[in-house]
Amino acid sequence: MKTLLVSALLLLAPIGAHAACAPTDFAIQDFKMKATGSGAGLRLSLSGQLVNHCAEAAAAQVRVDAKDASGKVLQTKQGWPAGTANIAPGQSVTFDLGRLFRYQADMQDYTVGVADVKTW
Repeated sequence: MKTLLVSALLLLAPIGAHAACAPTDFAIQDFKMKATGSGAGLRLSLSGQLVNHCAEAAAAQVRVDAKDASGKVLQTKQGWPAGTANIAPGQSVTFDLGRLFRYQADMQDYTVGVADVKTW
């Protein structure tokens, strides 16, 4: 029985390490939407800064929702601004998820948030 308990604790230990930083430990600053070009060549830029306010180095996944005028979500995209690298405490990385979106004329509003946190 003791062996089973120790084995279970060892298996769950990495989960505790994963939960050290939460999405609320990250902030998104200076989020901007910009459209360039016209017609079929229209490109979106949905950029900002992802800042780590956690006490440990970690990475965060950013989620952007494109909405119509009534608030209905038209498209959702997610990305890891730092890729598979951790962001040091107090540091930031720049991101632009606009290239992931296919422009729709009824896109009126964009919301951004942190969807997940991971330590690589």
